[in-house]
Amino acid sequence: MNYRQIRQKAYEANMQLPDLGLVLFTFGNVSVADREQKVFAIKPSGIPYKELSPEKMVIVDFDNNKIDGVLRPSSDTATHALLYKTWENIGAIVHTHSTYATAWSQALRDIPLYGTTHADHCTDDIPCTPPMDDKMITGNYEYETGRQIINHFKEKKLDPAEMQMILIGNHAPFAWGETAERAVYHAAVLEQVAQMAWITEQINPQANRLKPSLIKKHYERKHGNDSYYGQ
Repeated sequence: MNYRQIRQKAYEANMQLPDLGLVLFTFGNVSVADREQKVFAIKPSGIPYKELSPEKMVIVDFDNNKIDGVLRPSSDTATHALLYKTWENIGAIVHTHSTYATAWSQALRDIPLYGTTHADHCTDDIPCTPPMDDKMITGNYEYETGRQIINHFKEKKLDPAEMQMILIGNHAPFAWGETAERAVYHAAVLEQVAQMAWITEQINPQANRLKPSLIKKHYERKHGNDSYYGQ
């Protein structure tokens, strides 16, 4: 099988993470899926970004079986595999430990929708899962992280096509998109919104959430049927 295209896309997306200030050392990974072949390319485990190449990306199927590659896939691979298998419309996934988003994760707080930058991308607070319970922790941890994400979306009645980011309680963020470019974009937006929300609360601890009319306007002008927004 020819996996050159998704390996190249996965490599390019992974290399954007340090450029965007979203990772330190090897604290993150990107995967890119080929839906027709039901596989994805993902960063190899523990390899510094400066040592990556397209050929080093590892190919894994949606059941978390390694299909091709010399190196061991990222330790988060089981999480990616379960999300691809469950949510059929996502084409790429990003996991980072970016500073501000991770801080909200550690605080076990959703990121409140305070402003129009946030509303340009989603219409609700960015969710944070509860801490993982001990049974899940001692089981297949990375697979259970995927279950934790999926179960939280079901519980909160969220659509992964609209809310394309989440915080794992006590852990760090995940983001996704239809393409590698969109997934990396969402990871960067999540970090920026997390920083803005933190600064907002330092300036005004009693800051109010954005009013519904502005949420609707900003989201629909970018994503609605008559969208027109662009800067």
